[in-house]
Amino acid sequence: MVSDEDILTHRARIAAVATVVPPTQVSQELADGLLTKYYAKELQPRSLAIMHQILAHPSIKRRYVAVATPADLPRLKNEDPDVRIQRFTQWATALSSEAVDKSLLRANVDKKDVSVLVVNTCTGYICPGISTYVIEACGLRSDIFAYDMVGSGCGGAVPNLQVAAKLIQGNPHGVALSVSVEICTATYQMADDMSLIVSNAIFGDGAGAAVIWNRAQGLELIDTQSHYFPGHREDVRYIYRRGQLHNKLSQQLPRLIGDIVPGLVQKILGGHGLAVPDIKHWAIHPGGDKMVSVLTERLGLSLEQIKITRGVLADYGNMSSPTVFFELERILAGVVLAGEWCCMVAFGAGLSVHIYLLRA
Repeated sequence: MVSDEDILTHRARIAAVATVVPPTQVSQELADGLLTKYYAKELQPRSLAIMHQILAHPSIKRRYVAVATPADLPRLKNEDPDVRIQRFTQWATALSSEAVDKSLLRANVDKKDVSVLVVNTCTGYICPGISTYVIEACGLRSDIFAYDMVGSGCGGAVPNLQVAAKLIQGNPHGVALSVSVEICTATYQMADDMSLIVSNAIFGDGAGAAVIWNRAQGLELIDTQSHYFPGHREDVRYIYRRGQLHNKLSQQLPRLIGDIVPGLVQKILGGHGLAVPDIKHWAIHPGGDKMVSVLTERLGLSLEQIKITRGVLADYGNMSSPTVFFELERILAGVVLAGEWCCMVAFGAGLSVHIYLLRA
């Protein structure tokens, strides 16, 4: 029998990860057709040409949208703000709850044993937060410690894990749930604006949940770092226009990510006597084809090391914060040998960069 003292010699670990997407799959070809149909007369020829070019790029094949059927897609155009927040609430709750149930089942954890719930999102604001809806939908205990994190952008899953792991520290029987959910289409806008054109061509909806515990099984949460560069805040953020969120992505963002992220990754690896070739498994936020390419080059990653990142981008697009959970789920579904290292790298609004070093 394992004692409490034995359990506490271990760092917190990720026991299981589960992800969920909405039922409506949209191919890039279908997206191109719909956007052309509804905006051909509203966009300048140059904007349309760039939109077609991005949607035709092979780096993304399909995305998933939080509507019940493809027939509902036209409703996103000029969606009433009140209807939009209702859709956000409905789908954020449904996807989060399903991801929670799947992750608990994979970890073989009873709901009554979950003492901490952390939920992050940046694509909608409701009060009370999504956490309370998840507590109700999943039947979690009423005395759970529940926290809602907003505004972390695409990098939000890693700070979420940081908080969840910290909150069960010192509790040998503690179990936490980290939930990242984004309904990116709840921020859908279109205009002759490159940020919006790019966003509408690469973002999708989804949710992921991770079970964190202090037992000896799972991916050990070895070390983590977060870095903030507010001087680049205007390069990646949401801004409000007429009371609605509009995504803002500067054209220099891939270069900034390439200049900033590799050195920070090498710093945390070097603190443990590691280098990039020592890390077999990588979960790098796939912000888009250019960002994946520049990080692959600057970090010196092999095709095998970047394979899962590329695969998730192709199959789901950029889902903002939960995307790294989709990568982690694929890693855990494959062959992970004891002692192998994994590195999660997420970045987004702020400009912020978050890294977690894990070991099997």
